[in-house]
Amino acid sequence: MGSETSVPRVPDREARARVSTDAVRTKTADEAVGRRREQRGWYFYDWACSVYSTSVLTVFLGPYLTSVAEAAADPDGFVHPLGVPVRAGSFFAYSVSLSVIVAVLVMPLVGAAADRSGRKKPLLAAAAYTGATATTGMFFLDGDRYLLGGLLLVVANAAQSVAMMLYNSYLPQIAPPEERDAVSSRGWAFGYAAGALVLVANLVLYLAHDSFGVSETTAVRICLASAGLWWGAFTLIPLRRLRDRRSSSGEHPGEHPNTSLGRQPTATGFRQLAATIRDMRRHPLTLAFLLAYLVYNDGIQTVISQASIYGSKELGLGQPTLIGAVLLVQVLAVAGALLLGRLARTYGAKRTILGSLVAWTVTLAAGYFLPAGAPVWFFVLAAGIGLVLGGSQALSRSLFSHLVPPGKEAEYFSAYEISDRGMSWLGPLLFGLTYQLTGSYRDAIISLVAFFAVGFVLLARVPVRRAIGDAGNPIPTRI
Repeated sequence: MGSETSVPRVPDREARARVSTDAVRTKTADEAVGRRREQRGWYFYDWACSVYSTSVLTVFLGPYLTSVAEAAADPDGFVHPLGVPVRAGSFFAYSVSLSVIVAVLVMPLVGAAADRSGRKKPLLAAAAYTGATATTGMFFLDGDRYLLGGLLLVVANAAQSVAMMLYNSYLPQIAPPEERDAVSSRGWAFGYAAGALVLVANLVLYLAHDSFGVSETTAVRICLASAGLWWGAFTLIPLRRLRDRRSSSGEHPGEHPNTSLGRQPTATGFRQLAATIRDMRRHPLTLAFLLAYLVYNDGIQTVISQASIYGSKELGLGQPTLIGAVLLVQVLAVAGALLLGRLARTYGAKRTILGSLVAWTVTLAAGYFLPAGAPVWFFVLAAGIGLVLGGSQALSRSLFSHLVPPGKEAEYFSAYEISDRGMSWLGPLLFGLTYQLTGSYRDAIISLVAFFAVGFVLLARVPVRRAIGDAGNPIPTRI
């Protein structure tokens, strides 16, 4: 019998190719699942911290801290922090201003440290829990403890600014370019939804405090502290899901090109900010967008801060109506953020932002003609603000994220956050000067149209596709 000859088996190239393709698909699918999980965790930081902005800053703390300062005031109405005479009615505003100065000093340092080390999450945790602890401590703000209130406000407000800068800087890392508008919009929607939910609960306690067996003062202190507890509790979710990663530019932790301050941890905040601005001059189109954002965002922040004064002084509306309008803005801002995020998929972020600036202008023009003593029309105005508020802010954040050079996300977002929180002074100044010269809040509110008009022109002139390419980022199909 003849023996069979063993023939070596030739590798099946098609089979190997199929295995390789399947492995790539599995890896891509796993990466997509991980990215979605990280994005959902990212949304929850907005859910956690937005209640501070809504319940504490917008509604409760200003009037309450002012009343505490008034209780400590001398017969002439002055308090004397560190021996400096300050009108009790101005103490809250001065405390907010001081918190902005602290944030401006700290944010550039923290942003540069985050980019150098690649460890954003511990810094985010430190900032978030510093702010949450200070907010929770506002429960002990009673009697004439106005200095305690001012200190807690400065700490909480500055910590929130630092934490938001770090939170925003995650966006380019957790979302590819084509997803960024939608992810940013969902984050804003989560924040406004949480703000509305907690504000409803706080208003129930505040308005029906006798039914709960607590005084009005105690109810306010519980509302303030509850925002801090909420902030701290829900921050656990993003801290579990977000992950630190090496710089997308391939730098090793500790390297920070283009500035010697990367090797000088003792550099002051202003020096680090100056270094960041100098580096941004290498990307003039990014700087041009930031200038446009600074202008129209100044208008947005002024409308938000002055709308209640317009409603109470010019339209003669009561506090319940004004609080109800704030709540309506929070609710509709959720829908507005998601709606404008969808529009950006079709028309691009830049065009959608430009459209929102037109809508802001129309809303202000309508507000100029609102009849006094007509709360229904004021609610209509609030609805218009709510629908464009969240979307214009969310898309501005996502558009800026495309213009940030890889590896410098936190550093550049510190400049973005400073322009968001630290530079919004010109609008209130124009509002106040217009009222002083004309004696009319209607003239003051319509004067803010200038910010949206100038911002529109500046943004329209920015060639965003070229700006994205110059920053070294991939250009999305639609922007």
